[in-house]
Amino acid sequence: MLALIAGTGVLPDELVSHLAERPLICALEGFEPDRLRPDITFPLEQLGSFIAELKARGVTRICMAGAVRRPKIDPSRIDALTAPLVPIIQQALVSGDDGALRAVIGVLENAGLQVQAAHQIAPDLLPPLGCLTQAHPTEAELADANRAVGVLRAMGAADIGQACVVHQGQVLAVEGAFGTAWMLQSLAARPDAGGGILFKGPKPGQDRRADLPAIGPDTVTGAVAAGLSGIVVEKGGVIVLDRPQVIAECDRLGLFLHVHERAV
Repeated sequence: MLALIAGTGVLPDELVSHLAERPLICALEGFEPDRLRPDITFPLEQLGSFIAELKARGVTRICMAGAVRRPKIDPSRIDALTAPLVPIIQQALVSGDDGALRAVIGVLENAGLQVQAAHQIAPDLLPPLGCLTQAHPTEAELADANRAVGVLRAMGAADIGQACVVHQGQVLAVEGAFGTAWMLQSLAARPDAGGGILFKGPKPGQDRRADLPAIGPDTVTGAVAAGLSGIVVEKGGVIVLDRPQVIAECDRLGLFLHVHERAV
């Protein structure tokens, strides 16, 4: 049996729409999904009891999808089954994003639960290699994509982001804690004539079972407002939400969407 720990955003709903059977929908208290109704809502202080309930219900597999921020811990709410996990939870809350996810995955796996990525249970979420739009990138823009790969490699070492904007070999912006949309907004008022690509991909060495980067129709809108020529995503590393609409919007607005093979 599959349980989905669903966060906010579009991904949980789209993931469920790709599945033949509805999973058990679970949510961390305070970060319930936008559209799905959870079967179980749990506070982090009762993670141990939540895991016990999953196992009692016959759950063997877990997928985590959607956005979740780090909650504050109320020591008075920690129950007996969660108390042994407190040191791990505390360490996760002060680690980088990838470190925190690894800690959570480790707790689930140590309890005998198999953690699977959204794209493992719904492979259609990942786009195929190549250009998906009427507009195509130039050789110079593909060179910018290769430049962006190196930038993301350096960013990944610091665990600080999964996207950047490159134009003619120059890095115009990198994603930070405020996300891709904020980064694109910061470029909307730039004084030059525009151009450049948004590149998005997972961090090097990232555990891809959770927090895989994603783009959607809003990303296209943000790229246009930033004056970019197109969007490049790493093959096998970025989920495209509502892909038909994303492609249609790119075609309508003259942007390209290219799925890039990352160089080793």
